[in-house]
Amino acid sequence: MNLKIAIAQINPIVGDIEGNSDKILSYILKAKKENCDLVIFPELSLIGYPPRDLLFRREIVKKIDEILCRKILPESKDMGILLGAPLYKDEKIYNSALLFYQGKLFGYQHKTLLPSYDVFDEERYFKPAEYCHPIIFKGINLGITICEDIWNDKDYWNRAIYEKDPLEELISQGAEVILNISASPYYYGKIRLRGDMLCYLARKYKRPIIYVNEVGGNDELIFDGSSLVITENGKIAWKGKSFKEDLGIIDLSNLLSIEDINSIKEDIESIYEALILGIRDYFSKLGFKKAVIGLSGGIDSSVVACLATFALGSKNVLGVSMPSRYSSEGSVKDAEILAKNLGIEFRVIPIEKIFKAYLETFNPDGNPLMDLAEENIQARIRGSILMFISNREGYLVLATGNKSELAVGYCTLYGDMVGGLAVIGDIPKMTVYELARFINREREIIPQSILTKVPSAELRPNQRDEDSLPPYPILDEILKAYIEDNLSIDEILEGGFERNLVEGVIKKIDSSEYKRRQAPPTLKVSTKAFGMGRKMPIAWKRGF
Repeated sequence: MNLKIAIAQINPIVGDIEGNSDKILSYILKAKKENCDLVIFPELSLIGYPPRDLLFRREIVKKIDEILCRKILPESKDMGILLGAPLYKDEKIYNSALLFYQGKLFGYQHKTLLPSYDVFDEERYFKPAEYCHPIIFKGINLGITICEDIWNDKDYWNRAIYEKDPLEELISQGAEVILNISASPYYYGKIRLRGDMLCYLARKYKRPIIYVNEVGGNDELIFDGSSLVITENGKIAWKGKSFKEDLGIIDLSNLLSIEDINSIKEDIESIYEALILGIRDYFSKLGFKKAVIGLSGGIDSSVVACLATFALGSKNVLGVSMPSRYSSEGSVKDAEILAKNLGIEFRVIPIEKIFKAYLETFNPDGNPLMDLAEENIQARIRGSILMFISNREGYLVLATGNKSELAVGYCTLYGDMVGGLAVIGDIPKMTVYELARFINREREIIPQSILTKVPSAELRPNQRDEDSLPPYPILDEILKAYIEDNLSIDEILEGGFERNLVEGVIKKIDSSEYKRRQAPPTLKVSTKAFGMGRKMPIAWKRGF
């Protein structure tokens, strides 16, 4: 098969059809300079993924048609261009792969399998393809698939989610090479899983597979790129960068394997890079430049401050220490050292006067109760200070709560939960420590005292998180089993936990949904993130 192909792994902005088309054109020009026969772009790359209800806007239809005619068609006279875009036809919307060549729409393939699980809701928007068929391009039968279309192999998964298998259908019709344009969101382990599956499919059907994936952060979702070209014997011929835009050039007539699936490894660095990309794109695509973070001197806010600094630059990050009568001197000092190590601006705004005014107002007899309300008002004072700075100076507040706390409701509405983005809301506490150690891998940025101190909200004298929660290593295991693995109480108990402990944790999880529903958007890096990745009722009662 003599075909030179460019794989354009790009980072589109949802809704920015004009801007995305300019980016697409720049990659088309790069492909032409390499004398490529075909350039391939990700799923819905013209409008960005996921576009959600933007698809229902009538002006979108007009703009897409105008851009395709004005910008894409003229560039396709002597080179094929395969890109993803919504196709509107007969009052229906299709998620389509459009192949332009010889100055016209040369062929197209609609997406067949429309996922409506996890973060996906494609059945709300799109109609499925009624059939799949290869497209003959320069004498080669191209089997074009879109994302989910290759995730239904009954042999690989030992089951089939859908009745149809588009890949099997295309192979039966003589497809010689499989192309897959994707917008496949990241979670930890996804890069390796995806690669393993693609290698398996290539070996099973003895066909090369070219897979191009979107990269970038769009709201809570992070797309890792990690595009792949797999030889017909299941080896990797080209691997796109992870969490960065990339362009690969391959020749089907000389597709050489460079490594096998074991070369794809994921570790804490993948989560680190994903979060930095998620922060950077959230800010840039929203038009924000500066972040403000409440620095408590604890591990969570320290890690968030580091990630924000690496994503946005030290000049664009402000750390604010807001000590109360219960804050230790060490916590304030640790926060100051961290800020100095990062080179970010640091302010100290004590909350004692404000806190005292609250105590006097709500305890007219002069005897504070030292109850939960008094603890939480400190967090709410701090949240109000951060929002004041945000409003006055144009900073976006980053929430610093971790997944373990959010899961069991160990957080304060309108307090430590305030913000425009929850950076580590999908990161369990023990993984937060792992991130901190990775950040310190070359030099000590996060003071060692922060990593070794006993976790505490410091809202009352000598408070420790373990006064209210199980030890985090145990808590995180139970949370993963219940939230991500979807295990029942009895199944979790098989792990050797005490029933009272498990039932207590699960009761906290189930009763805290009303809090999580009011949390900022959370960057998703696990199989089940709170928010769009886990859709639970707020008011419900366990009857099973």
